Amino acid sequence: MHALILAGGGGTRLDLGEKSLVTIHGRPMIEYVVDAFRAAGHEVIVVLTKKTPYTRNWCRACGVAHITTAGSGYIEDIGQAAAFLELINPFFTSGADLPCLRPVVVREIEEKYRESGKEACSVWVPRDLVLSAGCRSSYTETISGVPACPAGINILRGDLIAGQQEEFQLLLHEERLVFNINTREELERLRFRISPEGRLKKL
Repeated sequence: MHALILAGGGGTRLDLGEKSLVTIHGRPMIEYVVDAFRAAGHEVIVVLTKKTPYTRNWCRACGVAHITTAGSGYIEDIGQAAAFLELINPFFTSGADLPCLRPVVVREIEEKYRESGKEACSVWVPRDLVLSAGCRSSYTETISGVPACPAGINILRGDLIAGQQEEFQLLLHEERLVFNINTREELERLRFRISPEGRLKKL
């Protein structure tokens, strides 16, 4: 399965340059995400815009496949990338700002998606888990009776990308998915919580 890693935003809220390249223990955030999907057996392609020239340089230096879209918006860039790559089968989309993501979580998402029989999948985490970790989310929806926030990972079918897809809403009680880094406070909190080996310290 292809995995499109969206890394085209300007990172204005974080205000530390291109967000994908902000480091945690000496490694850019995007590297953790790329490694997680690769280790789970997926073909990674980073989706860039003109706002992220240094991330493009990083991709070139590290031998990571990448394409540049118009930067019209998150959904529009996914559609443009899928069309350019001529994707027909299901594929992952993920933000580049999920440095705690691990291969086992990626595999679980794919397994639950295939079991569902639905066309698409969105991944959610309980809002209480997000708040307890000191993170924020601008959007909340009730999933399986639980107030939940989007994790920033989805699966879509390439052959249906132009229309509405029947969606499986997957709720995961997985703390690693709450660290979708958008502010300096969230970044510093994560730097305190995570070890160089990738282990999360308990609060």
